[in-house]
Amino acid sequence: MIKAAGLTFIVAVMAACSSLKNNRQEYKEPYRLQFHFSPKAKWVNDPNGMVYLNGKYHLFFQYYPDSTVWGPMHWAHAVSKDLMHWEQLPIALYPDSLGWIFSGSAVYDKDNTSGFAKDGKMPLVAIFTHHNPKLEKAGRKDFQYQSIAYSLDEGTTWTKYAGNPVLKNPGITDFRDPKVIWYAPGKKWVMTLATKDHVTFYSSPDLKNWTKESEFGQQSGAHGGVWECPDLFSIKAGGKEHWVLLVSVNPGAPNGGSGTQYFIGNFDGHTFTSTSATTKWLDYGTDNYAGVTWSNTGDNRIFIGWMNNWQYANRVPTQVWRGATTLPRTLELREVDGAYFLSAMPVNTFNTLRQKEVRWQNIRVNDSLDISAKVKNFKDKFVLQFKTTTLADFAIKLSNTTGEQLIVGYDKQTNSYYIDRTKSGETSFETGFAKKIVAPRISQSGNITGKLVIDAASAELFADDGLTNQTAVFFPGKPYTALTLLAGNLNMETLSYAPINSIWP
Repeated sequence: MIKAAGLTFIVAVMAACSSLKNNRQEYKEPYRLQFHFSPKAKWVNDPNGMVYLNGKYHLFFQYYPDSTVWGPMHWAHAVSKDLMHWEQLPIALYPDSLGWIFSGSAVYDKDNTSGFAKDGKMPLVAIFTHHNPKLEKAGRKDFQYQSIAYSLDEGTTWTKYAGNPVLKNPGITDFRDPKVIWYAPGKKWVMTLATKDHVTFYSSPDLKNWTKESEFGQQSGAHGGVWECPDLFSIKAGGKEHWVLLVSVNPGAPNGGSGTQYFIGNFDGHTFTSTSATTKWLDYGTDNYAGVTWSNTGDNRIFIGWMNNWQYANRVPTQVWRGATTLPRTLELREVDGAYFLSAMPVNTFNTLRQKEVRWQNIRVNDSLDISAKVKNFKDKFVLQFKTTTLADFAIKLSNTTGEQLIVGYDKQTNSYYIDRTKSGETSFETGFAKKIVAPRISQSGNITGKLVIDAASAELFADDGLTNQTAVFFPGKPYTALTLLAGNLNMETLSYAPINSIWP
């Protein structure tokens, strides 16, 4: 008996050690991001159903568990207490007889308007698009419709509503991605739905019965492709309430492929009216798409996007998994020359991952400054923060011993920022990948502040306190080992480098 018990103990310890080893290997593959969420394996795209409840941020996401390319969609599930460290949970919603589970949202029905509560437990309700491949193959237009499911154990298990679909398709080929909010003045739920080349607003008292309110967008914004993943929310600035409408479009983004535009205006519970005179973009990089905000976070607007682009998403050179999310970002409205713009900056909890900072003050760069030479044990996962005293050309170059390089910089003549991944590493998987990605400078300040976040195979530039943002992925053959600041004549008031800890075990 003692020997048997001892053997059982040894086997258990070996199994636990093997599990830990495998987990480390899962998050040590080439190009694996170390402080952005990605699934252990297989395909991921749009973030879905993001809701905050009882100290946990829930992140559902489009997922295909059988391949690393897009296929029949499920809702996978992860949770976090700080928006940084994530625990991947079992798949939440599987395809069924009504179709695959496309994008949508989730709300906390604290007043039980849906009637799903039981034994005092209020429901989480997921609102999603059912995509019926059989109807699509048959040539029907009404193969997408909206359905709901509810959870009484904070998202662990879900029950699909027996009356699905709750919003039938009127005959529109692209009828999807419901984002639902509670509109308190009207005591009703409001759904913002992508309907081909515009959005349509619906309302409901109970999440089950929906009435059309209005449409927006046929003559507004960018129309290079289909509209997707809308998000309507209120945000305060300048002593008043404004309404923001996010809309992803594919293709038609400023630098090709997928991107997210936004409109600022007013919403009265029935109609959205834009006050934006021009098309505005949340991120001018190539790899921030289908992003939306968390619900049930009060006045704090927290956004996360899919860090990829439909132009090459199925072909990026990762093997075990494919896809990741951006850093979670706090959204605010800022006024520039009488007009409002969205700013986006990493959430504050990102700072908890920072290691000891190396900092310089009042330095002049006349040619180049080798930052990596001034840092012990330079790593290619870091945040670089800087503030210039004037406007002048500069470039931040990441490079390795094989000559591959990623360049992030500012061009004074065009007053624009850029990320140049022409020689960044593996680019052959898509002809348009190797290029210079350009973003206009929105701020009118006489100096530049910047935060550049690098995570092994991703770059996120937050310029001028998040007024101009760029997100881009890249795939170097070897990790970058050198960080150099290039400038003809540049005064830096402050410059700092801090390595970032991995979030994985």
